[in-house]
Formats: sequence, C-alpha cells, structure tokens
Amino acid sequence: MCLGVPGRIVALTDGPALLMGTVDFDGVRRPVCLAYTPEAEVGDYVIVHVGFAISQVDEAEAARTLAVLRAIPDALAGELGPEFAS
Repeated sequence: MCLGVPGRIVALTDGPALLMGTVDFDGVRRPVCLAYTPEAEVGDYVIVHVGFAISQVDEAEAARTLAVLRAIPDALAGELGPEFAS
C-alpha cells in the first residue's frame, strides 16, 4: 500500500537540480523532494508520497490525516520504516 503521509518541513536544501528539504514525520526525519510544492517553507506541512511532497496542508489537516493513518495497523511503519513499528 502506498500512502501520502503528512509531515512538517524542518529544513530546505537548494540542490543542484531540484528543491529538496528535510521533513519531520512525528520525530522521524526524511529527505523529500519539494519540486511539486515550491512555495512551501520551513514550518509548513506537506503530504509526501514516495519521497515527493505532492501538496501542502494546514496543521489541522495533517493531524487528522496522521490520526487516520495511525488507526491502520502498520501503515506508518510500511511507509516510513521500522521507527513507526507498533
């Protein structure tokens, strides 16, 4: 199953080809391509699918989406790694 997982941008990195950033997913940080959300800034929330931020969301929507994903057994572990294993 592939999901779009919300996370908060904690750093921007202007790479040689694509805008990149570090996104925090409830304590787990991953590099993410921000090319599809070039207006996103540090502190903004984005929906990430397979390493790409595909849209921006507000904090309340990010919290609601995370609550739904946490209700699905092993959904976050499957998408973000064993740090989210239940």
